[in-house]
Amino acid sequence: MEALIAALRSGADAVYVGGQKYSARNNAVNFTDEELVEAVKKSHLYGAKLYLTVNTILSDDEIVEFCEYIKYTAEIGIDAYIVQDLGAAALIRKCIPDAVLHASTQMTVATSYGARLLKTLGYSRVVPARELDKNTLKKICDTEIETEIFVHGALCMSVSGQCYMSAMIGSRSANRGCCGQACRLPFSAVGNKSCSALSLKDLSLIPDVSQLEEIGADSLKIEGRMKRPEYVAATVNALSEAATGTKPDMQLLKSIFSRGGFTDGYFTGVRSDMFGIREKEDVVSAQTVIPKIHEIYRGERKVHTISFHAVIKNNIPITITASCGNISVSTDAPPPEKAINAPTDLNKLEKQLSKLGDTVFNFGGVTAEIDDDIIVSAGKLNELRRTLTGKMYELIISENTPRYSITDYTPTLPNKKNIGSSVIPIRSYCITAEQAEAAVDFSEYLIIQSDSLLDGKFDNISCKEKIIISPPRFIADEADTFNKLKQLRQIGYSHILCHTPDCIEIGKQLGFTLHGGFGLNIYNSFSAEALCNLGFEDFTVSFEAKASQINEIHSDIPFGAILYGRLPLMLTRNCPIKNEIGCSKCQKKLIDRTERIFPINCCKDYTEILNSDVLYMFDKTDSFSSLNFAIVMFSNEDSTAVKRVMQKIKPIGNITRGLYYRGI
Repeated sequence: MEALIAALRSGADAVYVGGQKYSARNNAVNFTDEELVEAVKKSHLYGAKLYLTVNTILSDDEIVEFCEYIKYTAEIGIDAYIVQDLGAAALIRKCIPDAVLHASTQMTVATSYGARLLKTLGYSRVVPARELDKNTLKKICDTEIETEIFVHGALCMSVSGQCYMSAMIGSRSANRGCCGQACRLPFSAVGNKSCSALSLKDLSLIPDVSQLEEIGADSLKIEGRMKRPEYVAATVNALSEAATGTKPDMQLLKSIFSRGGFTDGYFTGVRSDMFGIREKEDVVSAQTVIPKIHEIYRGERKVHTISFHAVIKNNIPITITASCGNISVSTDAPPPEKAINAPTDLNKLEKQLSKLGDTVFNFGGVTAEIDDDIIVSAGKLNELRRTLTGKMYELIISENTPRYSITDYTPTLPNKKNIGSSVIPIRSYCITAEQAEAAVDFSEYLIIQSDSLLDGKFDNISCKEKIIISPPRFIADEADTFNKLKQLRQIGYSHILCHTPDCIEIGKQLGFTLHGGFGLNIYNSFSAEALCNLGFEDFTVSFEAKASQINEIHSDIPFGAILYGRLPLMLTRNCPIKNEIGCSKCQKKLIDRTERIFPINCCKDYTEILNSDVLYMFDKTDSFSSLNFAIVMFSNEDSTAVKRVMQKIKPIGNITRGLYYRGI
């Protein structure tokens, strides 16, 4: 609550808060149901919006409680919901047809195509991926959906929504709101245990506010993950100053919290000097500026102007009316007494009614109809003023609180519970032609990267109907990606693997058969239903789900799971190896503090950090009763290793069962 007050008093137009569940910051204190009521009132008194974060993926056993929670928060007047899970969004719509939906950065929207898809799905705002340059952001801003851009705060090493490292290492899923920030731990390309190769500096685009305005940003967002109220006040105040043309005190911001300074992130497209950790000097400097920052939010911020009109006449009740914009309230008191010495006049009225220091009001003046020989005590006038401002508070809050249509919807699982195949077909994700040639005879489908299909590496695989195209997991150039996929469609490829909303919209426009990838984080039956409604052929369930959860998913379309491979733990736009030792010395691996080795896959636009151990589940297929297909993901396997996997021969060396038994 103190952080919320700091934000409002420092100039925030809107604040995101989390409740006790369903927030991507479940480790924070967050707001109880009762505190949310108070938070709504405080925000609406200031004329600010209060947005609720329900941006985790849901499990089926949470759905009923989730819907009850959404109805409760609609009743108290939450202004919008920020959402990652497609199923959660559909449930909110069923509970509150006129709810306002914001698409979380966890949805990994990196193109205008993804933004347009979300617009058609009823979202009013999108928070794009943080890894975009200003030209890409402008394309998204030019669509008909509101665009909210991160301008200050912590940068995750991984693309949001595509980080599974914390889940795999410690069963603390970022997609479930429990990120353990494994990226801040020591990692190194050469085993240097003092190196934090996955830790980025905090972002600050506050000096670039004018450019953000030029590209059409609708909202500028500060990331204040579990930060002190002083941090909130300092950053909101600095952004407010920058937005009005005042040069902000960036040294103050650096002092209150930084990791060796700030970076402008991906905004300029340069991506230099982005890595950093929190040093002792950063902590010490914060202690020195906290008292100064307290002054920013010590008192109420004046956001409204209130004026008064008093009627004080002999023998009739005193009436004072207060006006604020188009709102007026009145209060009465017994008739005034006769004055003996100093009668009440306009100056004395003004002196008492202008005492608004502990309120959100500026004094807009007073007019009066007042007889000459009467008196009203200063105490009585103060009492009347407090009554009027209290009534005005209630009216302002009421005026700014939305009213929704709340249904009596009670969720029930989609009709069909999946019946798995007795012999599970295999779909093979191949990154080399050698792997594809070894796997093709054993595979229902081959999944091959789009760029590889165009550069001739896979020309020996002639059966186009057996290939599912995998677009880039992060689309850095939407025009180039669209044109390449269009070219592949024209030469006869008809299947596409959809990693994000971007891929969905491009696939639909080009007439591909849609297959859902693990990056969509499908974790419940309602998200499966959402894909069905979008016209998907099938999907891969999230590998963060336990086998027992997967078996209980109800779906009208088939689904599968990853049963072999090095699971991708992070999708990064920055290469940690390049930053630490340079590309020429790259051995395509990272080493953590326990000396585990994490292989690296890299391409032109992004890097994938893979798990240290290979997932293997083909000897445990009896744990899965509902799968229609299995995914195998090859990384550095040669043809011999591929054939052994396809023949379901257990690999030599360390294997993992992933999260299928231990869960998150």
